[in-house]
Amino acid sequence: GREGSPHSAPYDAIHVGASAPEIPAPLVAQLKPGGRMVIPVGDLFQQLKVVDKRLDGSLSVRTETSVSYVPLTSRAAQLQDS
Repeated sequence: GREGSPHSAPYDAIHVGASAPEIPAPLVAQLKPGGRMVIPVGDLFQQLKVVDKRLDGSLSVRTETSVSYVPLTSRAAQLQDS
């Protein structure tokens, strides 16, 4: 989910399979320096972003392509819709 899984962090790689309006800070925090995250970002129109965390902790973000994913939702929203 949008909060990730902090108890097992840091991660070498994170793949997010649903879109977020922006890159979630909790996921960036869980990414290991030298790690990579792939995440669709946007609301109606989304871009697939590749986020690399440099060894100094700074980020490099690049756009790969346009995509269309379902939105990333909270656990409460998922339970409400079921």
